[in-house]
Amino acid sequence: MRILVTNDDGIDSVGLHVLVRAMCDLRGDHEIVVVAPDTEYSGAGAALGALFQIQPEIVRASIPDCDAEAWTVNGPPGLCVMFSRLGAFGGPFDLIVSGINPGANVGRAVYHSGTIGACLTGRNGHVSGIAVSQAVSGWGVEGQAWSDLILNQQWESAAECAKVMAQSLVDDMPSETVIVNLNVPDLPIDEIKGWRHAEIGLQPPRSVATAELEPIEGRVGAFKVTMQWGEKLDLPSETDAGTVEEGFVSVSYLSRIEHEDRPDVAHADKALAALLD
Repeated sequence: MRILVTNDDGIDSVGLHVLVRAMCDLRGDHEIVVVAPDTEYSGAGAALGALFQIQPEIVRASIPDCDAEAWTVNGPPGLCVMFSRLGAFGGPFDLIVSGINPGANVGRAVYHSGTIGACLTGRNGHVSGIAVSQAVSGWGVEGQAWSDLILNQQWESAAECAKVMAQSLVDDMPSETVIVNLNVPDLPIDEIKGWRHAEIGLQPPRSVATAELEPIEGRVGAFKVTMQWGEKLDLPSETDAGTVEEGFVSVSYLSRIEHEDRPDVAHADKALAALLD
């Protein structure tokens, strides 16, 4: 089985390196290939970028203490996955594992996360994926963490949870393509309370409340953006954010966009007809 490992924090991310080593320890005969952005692409979602401007370049890389084949791409994680799916790095992949992201991707963060975006891109080619993220102590589970807050991050706990989930899929891969959104508390593995299937919440425990423009001194017409965080919310335990906040691993499945019957849009059709007349 061929397993693609990627992330949105770049090839030098500690979380990526820990995750790759965990995937190399899976039981069975598996080929691990790492294809990650050459730099930070957090918040890129499933974006591919403007290829005619990027002029994509692929460079060989290496992961410390691991002999997995590794490459970098000068583009977002979605582009890494697209090139992988199209055969740039050998035969078809059977599973994508993306992460470990510092800062859990819960609530509406699933719309913007590059960690999840890699798996969404893989699903276009009918490849299942696991997006692995971890809460950051002292910051809450939402958003991307600053470097000084992740110095003592419990990476191995998230890697072990990712390994268990990946092993379950390679041992018995579902017939239908799935995306597992895995969010892990920032705790030693023996302090994690367990696993829960969780609903994707509508919001994270804390989000940006306001954005204000502040003039940049010496530059006419230029501004920086000052953002203020809202109050921390206590979210229901059945949601992904609430689950992680309570010390459990959150397991959520991201469903595909369904093709349903067209809703009643008679009023829009009338307006269009009048415009065309």
